[in-house]
Amino acid sequence: MAIKKTSREEILQEAIKLFKIRGYYNTSMANIAEACGLIKGSIYHHFKSKDEIGIESLKYIHEYFDKHVYSIAYDDTLSSKKRIKLFVQKVDEYFLSSKGGCLLGNLALELSSENEEFKKAIRTYFLAWEDALAYILKEKYKEDEAKKLAREYVSLTQGAIMLMNLYDSSEDYLRVGKKIIDLI
Repeated sequence: MAIKKTSREEILQEAIKLFKIRGYYNTSMANIAEACGLIKGSIYHHFKSKDEIGIESLKYIHEYFDKHVYSIAYDDTLSSKKRIKLFVQKVDEYFLSSKGGCLLGNLALELSSENEEFKKAIRTYFLAWEDALAYILKEKYKEDEAKKLAREYVSLTQGAIMLMNLYDSSEDYLRVGKKIIDLI
């Protein structure tokens, strides 16, 4: 195999795809290297272990959502109705074009009961999602109710992602977004 120069970000992107489709335990460093067109040893120039790639993958997705989704919730120049619609639209754009479902949801099921570092990173992501939604919902609901509704929406979205992959249909998934938009 020819050796090529690959960035840390490219490795993370390929690892994320593999982790979502194959699972964390069923993805090896050799699989990641192969997906990147690298020899296995080349990965170690960027990451010291698969666990480091896993944690950095979680952070990478979280940073994407912070920048492209959660930030919409805190844009007070937009009405709450506009923010909730844009928020749902951006979540939909990501998950409807993302083969394998939600990396953080998948890894929460696979790893959180046995790896505290992964569990903490995954929890932080989901709490940020809930907080962003609750921020929008607080314009219409009391704080406790807004938080409860936000957690319910995140839970419904995660379940709908799973069913979307299981049944190869986005119908139920899209219904969840409409439900949350109707709350405002």
